[in-house]
Amino acid sequence: MIHEVDEALRRLLVESGLEAAGVEVVFDAPTRDWAARRSTPTVCVFLYDIREDHARRGSGAGEVYDEEGFVVARRTPPRWFELTYLVSAWAGRPEDEHRLLSQVLVCLTARDDLPAHLLGGTLAELGLLVPLDAGATGPDAPSPADVWSALGGELKPSIGVRVRAPLAGIGRVAAPPVTEGLVVRSAPRSGPDGADEARRLRYTEVDAPAPDEGFGGTRDRPPAPARRRRGERRP
Repeated sequence: MIHEVDEALRRLLVESGLEAAGVEVVFDAPTRDWAARRSTPTVCVFLYDIREDHARRGSGAGEVYDEEGFVVARRTPPRWFELTYLVSAWAGRPEDEHRLLSQVLVCLTARDDLPAHLLGGTLAELGLLVPLDAGATGPDAPSPADVWSALGGELKPSIGVRVRAPLAGIGRVAAPPVTEGLVVRSAPRSGPDGADEARRLRYTEVDAPAPDEGFGGTRDRPPAPARRRRGERRP
């Protein structure tokens, strides 16, 4: 899921015109050594904090349907995580870096969630909104100053970006519906007079079955229940 959020953010920034302007979008840690090797304008999107949103943890299991609307699996609810990024701009002059940050800020604040057409993998399969909050960080996330200090670099202007993304639950394949009844027969045995007799377990008050019958004798069995489609109720 994390790499899918990374790719969606990258594509969102590329669509804003950064790539056309010769600006590179990377997800490296902006350490001092990394900064010394930069030779082109760069926007760095550094992921530094991952925390689960316990308030959104669900229970139970949902149903997964095939193309015909039949239940083929059951999946536990997704678990939501907050991904916090530190977005910084790197160029030759502070004025150019501020201009890049301004362009990034306009791009990220234009939407409240990541566009659906940018989502891939499990994020696209779940079909859930992925909220995007620019200029904010989680309540327990480290401050930007602490992050820059841990990276060993000087404090730079940066944008805190928080993404709430679902992690797909565990799926279990559903067994196919039962379409055939269960027939049980007992082996014949010899009675006291040497005659063969059929043995019926616990059903002494029922007449002995015919050779082609089961323990319950001849009776009409209802047809097997039809497979349930999405939205149909059981009778």
